[in-house]
Amino acid sequence: MVFSLTKRELPEPELDALLRRVLGSPLAAHVELTDGMFNTAYRLTAADGREVVLKVAPPPGVPLLTYERDLMRTEALVFGLMADRGVPAPRVLLHEDGLLVMTALRGTPWHAAELSDAERAALRRELGGIVRRLHGVTGDSFGYVQGPGGATWREAFGNMVAAVLADADRFGVELPDVRPAFAARAHLLDEVTSPVLVHFDLWEGNVFVADGRVEGIIDPERAFFGDPLAEVVCVALFTEPDEDYLAGYGVAGFTPAERARIALYRAYLCLVMIVEGVPRGYTGEEREAHVAFFRAKLAEYLEL
Repeated sequence: MVFSLTKRELPEPELDALLRRVLGSPLAAHVELTDGMFNTAYRLTAADGREVVLKVAPPPGVPLLTYERDLMRTEALVFGLMADRGVPAPRVLLHEDGLLVMTALRGTPWHAAELSDAERAALRRELGGIVRRLHGVTGDSFGYVQGPGGATWREAFGNMVAAVLADADRFGVELPDVRPAFAARAHLLDEVTSPVLVHFDLWEGNVFVADGRVEGIIDPERAFFGDPLAEVVCVALFTEPDEDYLAGYGVAGFTPAERARIALYRAYLCLVMIVEGVPRGYTGEEREAHVAFFRAKLAEYLEL
């Protein structure tokens, strides 16, 4: 189990009452899903055999990063937008009071599936096409649904960076002075004129596969409206996107200016990863190694 102060457990009687309300059937079994690091998640099995997944938001009063406020509302909203666009994802059955109940996927997280090279290449092409459909969803403004945002992508992304830097100050996390590096590249963000829906957590653990196909995408809670190039950050986590994904998405590669924008978004993710461990209570040698890695990547992406 991944320990985090943001995780809130529910007793079995509450799980049973919730399942009776959602499915009209009592609880037969439940198991906590431990891969996630923010919400608590359960797989609930009803007496009639149906299964759902329940996510439980952090308890009130737990310190959070600025962008982490009301993430469950964002997740429920984005699942609806994904469904409207034909993006495979769980279907929301209930969203209220820090609880989100959705249909259960039957497949396996991609990173845990045993795949041949050919199967993996086909899935990467399929994922590229799915992400292309996802990026057909546009919003009315830039940034996170729950804020911070902005009238332009330059303004919104600047506010996102400022927010995580303010979070670092609030939680006593020392960081290098990254503001000049972000400011020197901010003009590149003016190329983005349409607020496109970006999942921003599309690593393989959040993609379920079944029967050689992408069954569904989960955990869109970190989603925002901005530059579609930001999706590369987690689709190709700390590496270059492969040819199969790019072919499925419909691009051949990136210009130098686009690569510079991707580096900014990678640097932003590094800032989030460095800071978030403090309010969540992460400790130990593994955490220290992760922070050292993210600090080194931050310096690389911003050429510090």
